[in-house]
Amino acid sequence: MTADKRHDKRHYKIPESVLVVIHTRALDVLLIERADHPGYWQSVTGSMARTDEPLDETCRREVCEETGIVLEAVGARLSDWHLTNVYEIYPVWRHRYAPGVTHNTEHVYGLTLPARVPVVLSPREHLAYRWLPWREAADSCFSPSNAEAILQLPRFAPI
Repeated sequence: MTADKRHDKRHYKIPESVLVVIHTRALDVLLIERADHPGYWQSVTGSMARTDEPLDETCRREVCEETGIVLEAVGARLSDWHLTNVYEIYPVWRHRYAPGVTHNTEHVYGLTLPARVPVVLSPREHLAYRWLPWREAADSCFSPSNAEAILQLPRFAPI
């Protein structure tokens, strides 16, 4: 194997990811707009950094990278909703995965915040953010699995 092929392989995304629905106790949901596709709004998502990375660690890392939110600093509560989606990776993003990979397994988590917090976006990944009531947030998502997760929020949100 050439050095170039070894280098390329290390950069393939792992087809296992998290979807983190960030919300307040009042069920306002944080959505972020993708930089690579303006107008595409979503919750925090991200692939595992390595195959043995615990999913809650993936959540914490992705939330911090994409929003600047450090869970412990804001009194956030991360919860595994025990929902898993398997979906076909959009063709526009398949080049990020190893050849032949067409599906991703997504694990859904909720992140409850006491109230809205300031957000610091990664400009390489996102253009803007907004807080919306949960139904409006679901209607704003480009991803069907993301919209469905947000619609489940009243079922999973702590009382």
